Amino acid sequence: MTARLFRRALHTRGLQRGGWYVLTALAAGVAIWCTHFIAMMGFRAGTGVTFDPLLTLTSLFICVGGSILGFVATGSSVIRWPAVTGGVLLGCSIVAMHYVGMAAFHAHGRVAWDMPHVIVSGLLGPVLAMAALHMALKRTGVGANAMAALFAAAIVCVHFVGMAAFHVVGTGETMAPGHALALKTLTMAVIGMSLIILVMGMVSYLIDDSARAETIERLRRMALSDVLTGLPNRAHFNDRLDSEIVRAEQRGSRLALIGIDLDRFKDINDLRGHSVGDEVLRVLGRRMNALVRDERGEFIARTGGDEFAAICRVGAPDDVAGFVDRIVKALSAPIRADDLDISPGGSLGVAVFPDDAADRENLVNGADLAMYRAKSNPLQRVCFYEAGMDERNRERRALAADLRDAIGRNQLTLHYQVQTIVSTGRIRGYEALLRWTHPKMGEIPPGDFIPLAEENGLIVPIGEWVLRTACREAATWEPPYTIAVNLSAVQFVIADLPEVIRTVLAETGLAPARLELELTESTIFADRERSLEMLRQIRDLGVSIALDDFGTGYSSLDTLRSFTFDRIKIDRSFFCSQAATAQTMAIIRAVLALGRSFGIPVTAEGIETYDQLSMLNAEGCQEAQGFLLGHPVTIDDIIRRGQIARVASEA
Repeated sequence: MTARLFRRALHTRGLQRGGWYVLTALAAGVAIWCTHFIAMMGFRAGTGVTFDPLLTLTSLFICVGGSILGFVATGSSVIRWPAVTGGVLLGCSIVAMHYVGMAAFHAHGRVAWDMPHVIVSGLLGPVLAMAALHMALKRTGVGANAMAALFAAAIVCVHFVGMAAFHVVGTGETMAPGHALALKTLTMAVIGMSLIILVMGMVSYLIDDSARAETIERLRRMALSDVLTGLPNRAHFNDRLDSEIVRAEQRGSRLALIGIDLDRFKDINDLRGHSVGDEVLRVLGRRMNALVRDERGEFIARTGGDEFAAICRVGAPDDVAGFVDRIVKALSAPIRADDLDISPGGSLGVAVFPDDAADRENLVNGADLAMYRAKSNPLQRVCFYEAGMDERNRERRALAADLRDAIGRNQLTLHYQVQTIVSTGRIRGYEALLRWTHPKMGEIPPGDFIPLAEENGLIVPIGEWVLRTACREAATWEPPYTIAVNLSAVQFVIADLPEVIRTVLAETGLAPARLELELTESTIFADRERSLEMLRQIRDLGVSIALDDFGTGYSSLDTLRSFTFDRIKIDRSFFCSQAATAQTMAIIRAVLALGRSFGIPVTAEGIETYDQLSMLNAEGCQEAQGFLLGHPVTIDDIIRRGQIARVASEA
C-alpha cells in the first residue's frame, strides 16, 4: 500500500501532492511501528518486561516524520540525488524508530548490545530504503512491486539484525500482572494502528478511484460536449453518425442527416457583439436539446461556430418533415438579448442514407450541398439533396480551377465605367470593373466568379492584379481622371494591404490623390478596430476611400462618425423601376441629407433614365454613375471616343 500511495503522489502536483505524501508517510510509519512492536510482543526475554509509553509514542512520531521527509526528498525536482537523499532519511527513521522502541522496552535484568550487529542494522536500513525509492522512481509496475519488497526488507532486516544485537540476562522474576496489562495495552495499540493502516488504505483507494472516475467522466463529457451550448460537439456527432449508419445497414432502415447553418449570425456578432452572439447560441442550444426525442433516434450537435448537424431515423414518411419543422421553429422564434428581439433563422440541408449516399463522407457532402442550396435562396429554408447538386458542385470546382489560371492566361480584363458630375455632366473619373472571358464558356458574369474567387482565396492575387493594372493604366491618362477600384472583404483582411497599395503606387507612378478605393460597410464590421486603423493608414498615403453600396446591409451612422469617408455611394437597387416608391425616395433624400451633414459627396449608382438623373439634380446629388451615362467599356473604346488620351507614364 505504501508503494501504491507513493506512486500516486508522484503523479500529482501542488497541495494535492502534499496530501498524498502525508498519507504515504502515515502508511509507511505505522507499518514500521507495528512491525517492530508485533515482533517485540513475540520476543521472550526470560524475565519481567514493560514498555515506556512516552518513548513508545515518540518512536511512532519518529518513523512517521522521517517517512514524510524521505518521500518529499525523493519526489523533489531540485535535489540532485533524490533517491539517495530520501533513502537515507527514510532508512535512518527506520533505524531510529527501532532503537527508540528498544529503549522503551524495559526488561528486569542486565541488557547487553553486540555492536557489530547494531552497525550492520544501521547500514541495512538506509541502503535498502535507497534501493526501494530508486525502484519507485521508475514508475512502472515492476518498480512498484520492487519498492514494496525492498521497503519490507529494510524494516525486517533492521529489526531482526538489531534484535540479534540485543541480549538480556534475567533476574529470575516472572511477569507481574502490571506487566501483563502493559503488554495487553500495547497489543491493543498495535491492533488499532494496524486497523488505521487498513482503513486508511481502503479509504485512499476509494477516494482515489472515485476521484479518478469523476475526472475521467468529466473529461469525457468535456471531450464530447460543446462548452457554450451544452450540445454534443463534432467528435461526438461523428461517432454517433457512424453508429447510426451501422445500425441502419444492419436493419435495412433509413437515416436522415440534416446540416444546419444560421443565416444572420455574423450580423449579430458584428452589430451586437460576441457576448450577444454567445447568448443566442446558448438559447438555441437549450431549444434544440429540448426538442430532441431520443426514442426516435433524434440527435443534434453543434459542429462549428454557427453550424449544427442533426440525425433522425426514418420510419414513417413524416418523421423527417416533423423533425425539420421543429428545428426551423426553434431557429425562427425570437430570442431576447441585449433588450432586443433577435430571430437568427437558419438554412437546412437534408440527405438520406442510403437513398442519397452509401457512406458517411458522401452523406455529409450531400447534406452540405443541400444546405448551401437553401442558403443561396432566401425563400427556401429547407432543401433536400438532389443528384444534380453533385454535378453543379463539380462544375463549380472546375470553374474555380479555371479561374486560378485566368491571370496567367490573360483571360482577365478591366472595363471602365464613367462617373459624372450631375449638375454639369462633366466626367469626374472612372470605376475599374473586372471581366473574365472564359475560353469555352465566354463571358462569365462578375456575380458568378467574384464570390467563387472569395470562397477559394483567389480574390487576393486577383484583387492585387486589378489594383496594379488599373493604376498602371490610369497613370497614362490625360486628363488625369480619378480611378476607383473595389476592395473585397477577403482582400481587406490582409495585414499588409497599405504596403501593397504603397508599392503599387510607386511601381505605376500614379498620384495617390487619383486613386479611390471602394469598400462596403460589411468589410469594416469583420474586425472594426483593425479595419478603421487600416483605413487610416491608407488615408495617410493620400488615397481616397469611398463607402460603397450605402443603404443596404448595415448603414451605420457610427461608421460615418468613426471615419470620414471621401465619398458615399448609394446602391443601384434603389433606382430600379421596382424600387420607385415613396419609401425609396425618402431613403434617397435621407442619404443625400446625411452626406451634406457630414460634408461627404454622394454618388448614385445604377442611373438608367433621365427622370432619375433629373430627380438627383433636383435633390442636390453631386455625382452619378450608370448605363444612362456610360456602359462599362474597355480603355481602347474610351480613347476612340476621345474622352481620354494616353501620355507617357511618369513611372
